[in-house]
Amino acid sequence: MAEIKEPKEQAEGPESPAGKAEPPQRSVRVVMLALMVTMLLAMLDNMIVGTAMPTIVGELGGLEHLSWVVTAYTLATAASTPIWGKLGDMYGRKGAFMTSIVIFLVGSATSGMAQDMGQLIGFRALQGLGAGGLMVGVMAIIGDLVPPRERGKYQGMMAGVMALAMIGGPLVGGTVTDHWGWRWSFYINLPLGVVALLAVSAVLHLPKKRSKVRIDYLGAALLTVGITSIVLVTTWGGTEYAWDSAVIMELIGIGVASLIGFLFVQTKAAEPIMPLHIFKSRNFALMSVIGFITGFVMFGAVLFLPLYQQSVQGASATNSGLLLLPMLGAMMVVSLIAGRVTTNTGRYKVFPIVGGALMVVGLFLLAQMDTDTSRVTSGLYMAVLGAGMGCLMQITMLVAQNSVEMKDMGVGSSSTTLFRTLGSSFGVAIMGALFNNRVNDVMTERAGSLGGNVTEKSAQLDAASLAKLPEAVRDAYQHAVSSGTHSAFLLGSAIGVVALVAAFFVKEVPLRGAGPKDSGPEDSGPKETGADKPVEGAAGDAAGAAPRSTVAEVV
Repeated sequence: MAEIKEPKEQAEGPESPAGKAEPPQRSVRVVMLALMVTMLLAMLDNMIVGTAMPTIVGELGGLEHLSWVVTAYTLATAASTPIWGKLGDMYGRKGAFMTSIVIFLVGSATSGMAQDMGQLIGFRALQGLGAGGLMVGVMAIIGDLVPPRERGKYQGMMAGVMALAMIGGPLVGGTVTDHWGWRWSFYINLPLGVVALLAVSAVLHLPKKRSKVRIDYLGAALLTVGITSIVLVTTWGGTEYAWDSAVIMELIGIGVASLIGFLFVQTKAAEPIMPLHIFKSRNFALMSVIGFITGFVMFGAVLFLPLYQQSVQGASATNSGLLLLPMLGAMMVVSLIAGRVTTNTGRYKVFPIVGGALMVVGLFLLAQMDTDTSRVTSGLYMAVLGAGMGCLMQITMLVAQNSVEMKDMGVGSSSTTLFRTLGSSFGVAIMGALFNNRVNDVMTERAGSLGGNVTEKSAQLDAASLAKLPEAVRDAYQHAVSSGTHSAFLLGSAIGVVALVAAFFVKEVPLRGAGPKDSGPEDSGPKETGADKPVEGAAGDAAGAAPRSTVAEVV
């Protein structure tokens, strides 16, 4: 691996107008603030809009199309994620990132101006198209600017932003909708987005690229069709259509055929959307698996924990974000600690192992909850799961980025993000199907035909509907929800074992820092060969890789 040493003036930082060197860390903090605001936009949107949906339907109508307001956004986000990553690798990270912000803001503004449900769905798809580049852009830019050993610290901060969005999103959405109207649940993105856009434009300077190779349009189209089919299967299966219905079977067939075609095209394309050679790295492949399972488990927990606390423990739906505070708080704290420890030691393998173990234990404990479980006890169980998530959420991205060459930083980041997104879709669908079936069975067992009629259309009842039920039926429903969450979390625990096993096979390639003693990857630990050798650094890249921007080049 070629070693490139930084010029002295870069190490000292750029000159300020007054002639004094500006500390590089100050510049990095400005960029990181803009990136954190951008990530907050991406994470907050669905949380805020979800709270405003009843009001939106009340004004625009179109209740039968309600699910498409969320589905259109999710589809566009998932399908565009790998494409944004590749565009950043080919044509420059900054331009792709700023374009995604602009598209997201245009989608937000037009969604707020929608006059009917059809317009809102279309504008939400546009918004999701931009959102696909936000998360990937943030992670890839961190990978460009920050040495691997320092990267864990900043990615831990990003996990904190994610937790903050999940806690505060419903509260912000409810407040904005009640006081300003539902349109401001979209307009609120505009000032935050403009601040992030201006900061990135003014402060972030990355090397410009111009690839002469054409974009792999056929690969992009096949991947888009495949991802769209997968998301629709997981969204519609068991709800809009039966799992064995013709529509679901056709979608599965289209999805499988598209993905097989995509894999074939990627072996022939000059500049593939998702180069398959990145999966030759054992660590990258393992992080893809762990990221998928993390998304599977986390979003399933986010869906069912508030439902259990509202239905069984009598908590208010208004504060649904606060119900998850033990889990999300633990996730945020542990993620920050994991990032700091990784920065100080350069070691990371312990975190996927500990995180996998805590995730399995936490889910198993949550599966033991019943109608008599106290909020304190369930909060402790959630904290265990949150600690496991904190060990896994950003470490997976860190190790994945550390396992690819700099020229593939975008597709490496986007692939990891895509697997986590697909994991969340599968988690919600599979755990949801198991939950709904169990609730329906228990309701029929305990309340007979009346119980079956209550949950005929949906196994999930809001607090108002639950209060109207006869006491015997309400008691049966609480036992049914408890049984449903038991089955869902028990499945999650079993799936989590796969992540734990995968973590043991991770090869620890010590992360290189930015100091003089770490000037080359050969100095950071045992030499590696093959796909798992360290390909990293803010001071140098693999031979032939794209030039890397140093910390001092940020301004």
